This record gives sequence, structure tokens and C-alpha cells, in this order.
Amino acid sequence: MIAVDGLAKAFGRRREVQAVDGVSFVAADGEITGLLGPNGAGKTTLLRMLATLVVPDAGRARIGGLDVVADRRAVRRRIGVLSDARGLYPRLTARENIRYYGRLHGIAADVLDRRIATLVDTMGLAAIADRPAQGFSQGEKMKTAIARALVHDPDTILLDEPTNGLDIMSVRSLRAQLKALRAQGKCLLFSSHVMQEVAALCDRIVILGRGRVVAAGTAAELLALSGAASLEDAFVGLLGSGEGLAA
Repeated sequence: MIAVDGLAKAFGRRREVQAVDGVSFVAADGEITGLLGPNGAGKTTLLRMLATLVVPDAGRARIGGLDVVADRRAVRRRIGVLSDARGLYPRLTARENIRYYGRLHGIAADVLDRRIATLVDTMGLAAIADRPAQGFSQGEKMKTAIARALVHDPDTILLDEPTNGLDIMSVRSLRAQLKALRAQGKCLLFSSHVMQEVAALCDRIVILGRGRVVAAGTAAELLALSGAASLEDAFVGLLGSGEGLAA
């Protein structure tokens, strides 16, 4: 479970850019929680704080009961992260990219071999597993990066705009993989500015605007709160009104 309480982060020489401003919400195990907001809403900064890459200015966040600042090394062992930049090593094959991260996590060689074989199968990587990552399509990069993020079997998975640049078949494949992880009881936090993706995948939705939580709840709760007939209209209306549910 992810529990965020009053998280804040500002940037700039005089801290004049308030990227995240007192954000609070809970993302449960066995669910996909969506962070929905326009570009610049603070989604990536929030995920980077949860991934222990950026230290918050205020507030607190726990992942699996561990504090992301005080227990950052333990948190890193518990999370899988798919960043907005896939970050594959181009001269390594897909299999080698996954193996490298597994070794960084200290996984024993025999266990690592079995996990890689399973991931290659479940992610549909067999055709590219032994090809260098240089020249991969966006979908191939995405699949490899997800496999790399899952190699240590994390309880919590953070995904930043995972559908960017993907074709429709790759998007469908990604949806299936995320739903399978949810069925395993994983906690998934998924950021996007695309309403259709959030609606198709997420059990709960947290709408961010200008670094703050504007609304949070199930799709039905957001529709009821906004009085809108569609999630797209609810999103636009709630962002404009500034109204919201308690996260």
C-alpha cells in the first residue's frame, strides 16, 4: 500500500515553482490507482518522490509501511519503477538489460535465470530477447523496461506515462499485463494525462491540478461529485471548479 500525507516539493533558486503542494491519498494493494492530470500537474515529481529519487520538502509518504526518506534503501527493494524515459542500455540485449537490474538487486543466479525466462514469456519478449535494445520500437522498449522493473518481484509498481508513444496493439498488451499484476495483489500507481487509459485501467483515480489533489475516488464517485455524464467531462469540470473528495 502507498500512503501519501501532505507531500510537497518546490523547485527554483527561490523555491518559486511549487510542483507538488500538500498531496495526500492512499493507493491500495490489489488495485490500480491512477494519477490523472494535465501536463505540469505534478505527476512526475510526485512519482519521483515515491521512488526515492527526489526528497520532499514537506509531508510524508510510506510504501508498504516504509518511509520513502528514512527507509529509502528498503523502499527501493520493494518497488518497481517504469519512468517516462525508458533508459535501456542500447548495446545490451533485452535479456541482458533485465539481468543487469536483477544482479543489482542481488538476486541469486539460478533464481534470476528462472525469473528472466518467466518474464520473457509473459511479456512476449522471445523474439527480441537476444537483440540489442538499440533500434527497438517504443512497444519493445516498454515491454523490456517493464520486465526489468519486475525482475525482483516488487510489491509496488510505479508507472509514469507508460502508454506514451505506443501503438494500439502495444497499449492493449500493456493493459493486459497491468491487470495481471493487479490480480496478483500488487499495488500499482499509474500516471497519465489520457482519460481513456485511466478509465480503462484504474480502480481509483486521483486528479491532480497545479500540484494539488483536486478530486479522488472511484469513477462512479467522480461522476457523482461533478454531476457530469462522462469521466472526461468530470475531469474538466473538477479541474475548473477546484472541488474534490477527501483522498
